Amino acid sequence: KAHNLSLSLSLFFSSRLQFLKTLISQFPRISHDSQEEIKMTQPSVVFATASYDHTIRFWEPKSARCYRTIQYPDSQVNRLEITPNKRYLAAAGNPHIRLFDINSNSPQPVMSCDSHTNNVMAVGFQCDGNWMYSGSEDGTVKIWDLRAPGCQREYESRAAVNTVVLHPNQTELISGDQNGNIRVWDLTANSCSCELVPEVDTAVRSLTVMWDGSLVVAANNHGTCYVWRLLRGSQTMTNFEPLHKLQAHNGYILKCLLSPEMCEPHRYLATASSDHTVKIWNVDGFTLEKTLIGHQRWVWDCVFSVDGAYLITASSDNTARLWYMSTGEEIQTYQGHHKATVCCALHDGAELSPS
Repeated sequence: KAHNLSLSLSLFFSSRLQFLKTLISQFPRISHDSQEEIKMTQPSVVFATASYDHTIRFWEPKSARCYRTIQYPDSQVNRLEITPNKRYLAAAGNPHIRLFDINSNSPQPVMSCDSHTNNVMAVGFQCDGNWMYSGSEDGTVKIWDLRAPGCQREYESRAAVNTVVLHPNQTELISGDQNGNIRVWDLTANSCSCELVPEVDTAVRSLTVMWDGSLVVAANNHGTCYVWRLLRGSQTMTNFEPLHKLQAHNGYILKCLLSPEMCEPHRYLATASSDHTVKIWNVDGFTLEKTLIGHQRWVWDCVFSVDGAYLITASSDNTARLWYMSTGEEIQTYQGHHKATVCCALHDGAELSPS
């Protein structure tokens, strides 16, 4: 038994060390060109957090050292997203979206998207990074072509939009709003193709779609997750087949997230809550795998590493934390924000160049 325990511990620490070595093998290095302008080489891993203290911070995951801080004086930041090629970081605020160059030390955004009129609560990118989508409390979902100025399309939800996700087919956006509506926006037909209300007058707080487009999960303010199997109809329209209802938390669910492709054959659902915990559910039967305990206040956001072996969380206790999924152990804490840390973004996979 002692031998087995020793072997297990050896394998565990070896796995963790290998992950951290891979994760942090290359980080930004500062160099000076002939004009004394400071530039940074592109990091292999991009990890950022944002806070109600009006800052965005970039971190080295292994050492927890903050190597860059961007002041964001205009508003709080509600959501962060990294482009597939790791070139830009999008910060969704009130009522705008700012894009920052990840490989520069400039505090100024390289692009500003300004046609929303209220808090921007969701932002994301198409797979090749040519366009961006957003959702706002002004009740609209918008599409932005990053190669041309201004908003290219707008869809009216008629209620404050809390969450938007892009279907893996890249032709449908799914939004959830404060009135409890879920809508599918067909980008080819340029219209709403499906609408459902899982729980009347209960805000849909977060949506997530499985990497292969087989499942969608909606989380609400009552701590409930609704799960549907996604089916393709005769008109290539996405149809929702009810699969499961999960009472995951007693408080609000602020973020739900399905595990990435490299996590296969295991499939997990992470739920972050106002009850200070993050729960990990096995998608096969939606049984509770483990509860991540350590945060002292609301947990607002979470993101998986590309292989699904690690999870990063952001909380009102001013910290972000790195968790080892197989054991549920907290292995790093990121401290430096002076107010609630409400969102995080991680890109530790291969770069995807725009076509």
